[in-house]
Amino acid sequence: MNAKPSGGRRGAMRIHLDTDFGGDPDDACALAFLLGSPDTEIVGITTTLDPAGKRAGCVVHYLKLAGRSDIPVAAGAGATLTKLDRYPSTADDPRYWAEPPSPAPSPAGAALDLLFRSAEQGATIVGIGAATNLALLEVIRPGCLDQVPVVFMGGWVQSPAAGLPEWGPEMDWNVQCDTHAALILGATAKLTLVTLPATLTAHLRAAHLPRLRTSGPVGELLALQSELHAQDTRMPGLGLAHSGLPDDLLNFHYDPVTCAVALGWPGARIEEMRLRPVLSDGVVRFQPSESGRKTRVVTHVRGDQFAETWLGSVEALELKRSRGWRA
Repeated sequence: MNAKPSGGRRGAMRIHLDTDFGGDPDDACALAFLLGSPDTEIVGITTTLDPAGKRAGCVVHYLKLAGRSDIPVAAGAGATLTKLDRYPSTADDPRYWAEPPSPAPSPAGAALDLLFRSAEQGATIVGIGAATNLALLEVIRPGCLDQVPVVFMGGWVQSPAAGLPEWGPEMDWNVQCDTHAALILGATAKLTLVTLPATLTAHLRAAHLPRLRTSGPVGELLALQSELHAQDTRMPGLGLAHSGLPDDLLNFHYDPVTCAVALGWPGARIEEMRLRPVLSDGVVRFQPSESGRKTRVVTHVRGDQFAETWLGSVEALELKRSRGWRA
């Protein structure tokens, strides 16, 4: 394989991806987006809530399909800090994986070491799963999360716009599944929150599937898993029930939008606020406070524009793969 070296490309933006890969396929959509984006270098990937390395195995599987086995991957925390909860992945579901991904466990602490090395390189840390790994890094390396940008998918600040599902902060899974970790993140990180309500305008639709299916092995697998996820979660019915959603809804691009924000995509409106994470009745909200930390908050996303941006990146990924990642 003619793999692109990972030792650093002049002018490339360094990204570290922390993910709960192997659940909602928007994590895989996010990885494909990063791989296909120009002037972007993924310096490391860590998985969270991954006790046996099965999520890391799913990441490795996708990287192999993309011809990018050079990117370091480490399995991180196996359970939440709040209640030691564990969550299954799709790794053992043959519907989602025609070729079952092999588990890729890591030694204890390997994920935190990889996160710290990425931070030392000045990488932007993109969190698209529970904040568990990031909180643990802050505990063992106090101040680390305040030294580099952290772009996190989650954080409840405002309600969804009219025509979208009337979801409340309890639906903010990345935050609520490990509230203790989210409180640490919100109190210590140099943070950009890509809020769930804002990302509800960015959609993966059935109309996009033909382009995905002609975008090589990564696009084909994304199409398969996204269709299955839509069936399992009844996404088409959600689309039909809300005027602000397409009738052929398959999924929301929560995580790909988060990666796009980290890369400086201009289709997101970002406001600076002073916020303080507050736990009340078991739910974490990010509340305005004069004593809160300065936080960049994504409040609106140009969803139609993002659909084309994302599809273009997946197609660019296939072009790079077919050329053996040669410039």
